[in-house]
Amino acid sequence: MSQSLNYPKTRKDDTVRDQYFGTSVADPYRWLENDTSAATKAWVVEQNRLTTQYLEKIPFRHTIKKRLEALWNYPKYGAPFRIGSYYFFSKNDGLQNQAVIYYQKGLTSQPEVFLDPNKLSTDGTVTAGFAGFSHDHKYAALSINRAGSDWQEMEVMEIATRKKTKDQLNWLKFSGAAWYKDGFYYSRYDEPKSGEELSAANRFHKIYYHRLGTAQSEDQLVFEDKEHPLRYFFAQTTEDDRFLIINSSEGTDGSEIWVKDLSKGQKDFTLLFKGFDHNYSVIDNIGGKLLVHTNEKAPNYRIVLVDPSTKQQQDFVAEKPEKLESAGTGGGKLFVNYLKDASDRIFQYDLKNGKLDHSVELPGLGSSSGWGGNKDDKEIFYVFTSFLYPSTIFKYTIATGKSELFRKSEVKFNPADYETKQVFFPSKDGTKVPMFLTYKKGLKLDGTAPTLLYAYGGFNVSLTPAFSTSNIILLENGGIYAQANLRGGGEYGESWHKGGMLEKKQNVFDDFIAAAEYLEKEKYTSKERLAISGGSNGGLLVGAVMTQRPDLFKVAFPAVGVMDMLRFHQFTVGWGWVVEYGSSAQSKESFENLYRYSPLHQLKAGTAYPATMVTTADHDDRVVPAHSFKFAATLQEKHQGTNPVLIRIETSAGHGAGKPTAKIIEEQADKWAFMFENMGIKTVK
Repeated sequence: MSQSLNYPKTRKDDTVRDQYFGTSVADPYRWLENDTSAATKAWVVEQNRLTTQYLEKIPFRHTIKKRLEALWNYPKYGAPFRIGSYYFFSKNDGLQNQAVIYYQKGLTSQPEVFLDPNKLSTDGTVTAGFAGFSHDHKYAALSINRAGSDWQEMEVMEIATRKKTKDQLNWLKFSGAAWYKDGFYYSRYDEPKSGEELSAANRFHKIYYHRLGTAQSEDQLVFEDKEHPLRYFFAQTTEDDRFLIINSSEGTDGSEIWVKDLSKGQKDFTLLFKGFDHNYSVIDNIGGKLLVHTNEKAPNYRIVLVDPSTKQQQDFVAEKPEKLESAGTGGGKLFVNYLKDASDRIFQYDLKNGKLDHSVELPGLGSSSGWGGNKDDKEIFYVFTSFLYPSTIFKYTIATGKSELFRKSEVKFNPADYETKQVFFPSKDGTKVPMFLTYKKGLKLDGTAPTLLYAYGGFNVSLTPAFSTSNIILLENGGIYAQANLRGGGEYGESWHKGGMLEKKQNVFDDFIAAAEYLEKEKYTSKERLAISGGSNGGLLVGAVMTQRPDLFKVAFPAVGVMDMLRFHQFTVGWGWVVEYGSSAQSKESFENLYRYSPLHQLKAGTAYPATMVTTADHDDRVVPAHSFKFAATLQEKHQGTNPVLIRIETSAGHGAGKPTAKIIEEQADKWAFMFENMGIKTVK
C-alpha cells in the first residue's frame, strides 16, 4: 500500500542565522524550540494527526497491537532485596501501566502491597521508586517522576506502617537519598522560571541535607561550587554511616571524588581524586578505607583500596584484558562483573583479603544484574537475561557459591525455535566490531529477511544481550534482530570508548554503516528489508547515518535523538555531553567536526531518504523535543521521493524511563507496522 502524503507546511524564518568561527548557519525552524508556544503546540497536533492517519491505514497494525498485548500479558517480577526483616520486590500482573512494589517479612510470608504507582495517576504517567533506605531500616525515601520528566519529587514512608511522613522535597534531578542518622543528603537545582521547567539549562547543582520532619526550606546546604555552574554532584554514604562521599562530574565522562569522615566529626571535605581525566566510583568501605572502581592507569578498569587520610592506594583487583564493567558488595564479598565480547562474567572475591573465591556459573552468555546487598546478607537475588532468555531471577547463596532458580519468566515464547550468534565484521578502518544476530532456526540467507539493526555507540555505554518482548513480533515474522557493539561504547574499555568520541565520532557512524553492509553482503537481508533504530545518542547515530548513506536503508527510526549538534548544550543538561561530543562554542575545530555530521544540518534538498518515523515526547527534558521537531520539519522540506517521513510525538511522556505499558505497546505496534508496511510485507502474524 502506497499512501500519498500532504505534509503540514511548517513556517520558515529565513532571518535566523548564527555565526560560528566565520561560518554562517541558518536555523529557519528555531521557533520550534519554544515548546510551550501556541504555534509549536499547533504544529505538534498537525504532525501527530498526519502520522496517526498514516498508521491507521496500515491493515495489519491492529493485528500487531493485539499480538503485543497477548505477549505482554504475563507477570513480570523484579528481583527481591532485603531491608532489615523485610524483602521488597516489584511485580506487574501483565498489562498494568506501572509495576507495583510489594514487601513481605522473610521469604515465606504473604506479600503485601507497599506502594502502587498506578494509583498516583489515571493514565499511568506518574512513576515511583526507591531513592534510598535509612540505615536503621525504618524509612524509605521515594522518588516520584511525572510524565517522564527528569524532575523528581521526594517523599518518605515509614516501612512498618506504610504511612507517609510530612516530608516533601521538590526540584530534585539525578538524585538519590543518601541516608545519615535521622535524615539524608540529596541533589537539587534552584526552582526554574515558570514555563522553562522542561527546556532551560540546569545550572548550579547542589547537595543538601534534609532532616526528617522538617520543611525543605530548612534543609542545610552541604556542598556547592559557585565557580562551576555546569557540574553534577551526587551524595553517597557508607552503610556504617562513616563516610559521606561526593561524586562530582562535568558531564557523562570523568569524575572527581570528595570525602568527609563523619565518624571523626570532620568539618571540611577532602579531595580524594581530582577530576576530570578519569572515572572514579566508590563501591564500599572496608573500615577506614574505600574501595574504588576506576580507569586511572587502567583503561579496562581496576579496583583500588584507598586510605582517605593519607590518599595512599593499592590494587585490590588489578586490571585484566577484559573490561571490569561494575562491582558491588554483599555478605562480606565483592562481586565483580567483567565483559567478554559484550557478555557478562561474574567473579566473587573475599573482602578481607582480596582473594578470588571463584567465578559464578551463569546460565549462558548474557547479562546479569543485582550483584550487591548488605554486609550481613546470606544470599543475593540476581537477574539473568539474553536475547532468547527472558529475565529470570536466581537465588545465590554466598557461602556455597551456588545458584538456584527462584522465579522463571512466564512469557509465552519458545526460545528453542530461535538462535543467536555473534559475528565480527571489519569497519572502514579495519577495526573488528562485534554484532549479535537473533533469528528463527533454519533461516534462508537469501536477502529477504526483514531486519532491524540497533546500536548506541557512545557515552561508555555497553550494550549486552537482553530479552525484548517486542522483538518477538519481528522474530515470529521471519525477521532478524541485529545488535551491534560500536565504538564509543564501553564494551572493550576506555580505548573503545575514546575511539568513538569527540573528533573520532565518525568512527561510530562508519561502524554502523559497516554493520549494515555486512548484513547485506552476507545475504541476511537487503537494503529494501533493512531498518535502523536507536534512541538518544542512538537517535543521533540513526540521524547521522541516514544522512550520510540514505541509499543503504529502507526504514529509519531515530528516537529522542540529539539532532542539532550546534545547539544541544544550550538546553537542560545538554552541557553535560560536551565531554563526549565537544561543542560548537569550544573551538573552530570542534564546530567543524560537529557540523560535518550534525543530522539537522546534513539533510540535503532533493535527496530520497529512507522511510522515517522520528519519535520524541513532549516532556522529554533530557534531549528536548526541539531536536526532533527541527529535524522532522527539515526532513519533510528537503526529502524527495515516495517514502513517508513522519514524526510521532508522545504526550505526557519523556525520554523513555517509566513509560506506561499502554504507551509502550502503542509505540511498538506503530513501529513494527511502519517498518513492515514500508518493506512491502503484505501479511503479518
